[in-house]
Amino acid sequence: MEKKIPREMTGAELKSMLKSSINFKSLGGVKVPGLKLGPEDMQWWRDAKIGMFVHWGLYSLLGRGEWVRFNEQIPEKEYEALAEEFNPQDFSTDEWARMAAEMGAKYMVMVTRHHDGFALWDSPGSFGQFTTAQTGSGRDFVAEYTESCRKAGLKVGYYYSPMDWRFPGYFDPEGLPENAALMKKQCYDQVEELVTRYGSPDILWYDGGWLAHKGSDTSSAWFWEPGKLNAMVRSRSPKTVINPRSGWEGDFYCDEGSHEIQGGIIPVPWEKNMCICSGSSWGWMAEDPVSDFDWLIRMLVNVVCRDGNLLLNIGPDKNGKVSEEIHSRIRQIGGWLGRYGESIYGTRGGPFEPVDNVYGTTFRDNRIYLHILDTGAFAGRLLPDPGVGVRRCTLCGEEKELFFEQGENGLRLRLPEEIQADSREPDRIVVIELDGKVPRNEENVIYFTGKE
Repeated sequence: MEKKIPREMTGAELKSMLKSSINFKSLGGVKVPGLKLGPEDMQWWRDAKIGMFVHWGLYSLLGRGEWVRFNEQIPEKEYEALAEEFNPQDFSTDEWARMAAEMGAKYMVMVTRHHDGFALWDSPGSFGQFTTAQTGSGRDFVAEYTESCRKAGLKVGYYYSPMDWRFPGYFDPEGLPENAALMKKQCYDQVEELVTRYGSPDILWYDGGWLAHKGSDTSSAWFWEPGKLNAMVRSRSPKTVINPRSGWEGDFYCDEGSHEIQGGIIPVPWEKNMCICSGSSWGWMAEDPVSDFDWLIRMLVNVVCRDGNLLLNIGPDKNGKVSEEIHSRIRQIGGWLGRYGESIYGTRGGPFEPVDNVYGTTFRDNRIYLHILDTGAFAGRLLPDPGVGVRRCTLCGEEKELFFEQGENGLRLRLPEEIQADSREPDRIVVIELDGKVPRNEENVIYFTGKE
């Protein structure tokens, strides 16, 4: 079989082609032949559609965000002394796994070590043994979390930050090369621990490859040598799905933040990373407002209709707890997916290009799921011809058939008047059943260079 050569596409071309609001991190990462996973190894991830992100660490004691150590210039000794107080009471990582399952997530990603250097496992590679196992709690939370995920049937993901504010060499790697080399060694040692000590993780999620808070993960690849780092990961854990934030191109792309998703279907594996709360912080903040249910559902639908995954973050407090309001929102999302999950899980975005704020589609086998976000704006619209005969159209979860017409110019369907006039639901889903499978275009291999 002829091997496909990736087509290089600039960031500007991506914006122009898709007229998209996405902002992918780490475009133009180092390419390493044979390091990327193939479609068959990515299939479970592409089918999963939704994951739960967990930001929890020493910063959770203070409740002012995960950057509090740097933003407030807390003296190193003062901050590190907090580690003796980091001892959550009446807490088990089983609670997080149960919440993820309640939300309908198929995978989790937990912060194992953020930019402050505090490792949530028994890490021999930690500089100065700055870990939960050697301080107040005396616990290995990565081990506990991993076991909880696997018991709950969830795929296991580890977030890891290569950078570490404790090293002056991070801020001046060329002027303090020996100190920077110690930070780099810690990174390699700890990543190797994470991918070997608890069985192979399903996801390795890097963040913070940039140096001195300047440039990007990609522009700092000269220092981290991400090809070498991730070749080591592949040698220990061959099927781990890896994001692009180490400076290597990665197995999928990341769009970070709570901005709306608009534009066309994204022709590469990608993930939207955002918070269930306001997004002003990934770590716990006591008064951080929880996002509206309808808005979160629309975000999920807009991502999945553009062929992406949604990784939704929670920030537990110092005892690993979240508010009842957050937990309630999690259950609401899970309830919606319990009713309409067939239109989300195991689907692909398309075949029709989304119309911003009006509709998008997902599909599987011989079914197209039409997600209508605005029934009024949708009224009278002509959909593209799916290329296969339409057998029937129904509302998702119901058997009552809807009127439709399929002609040379496309497909037109009519919603019941009571549905057409009701704008209370965040998403109305119509199942379009075809006489054969939905036609699919051959997938191209695309590499976004990041050049404008």
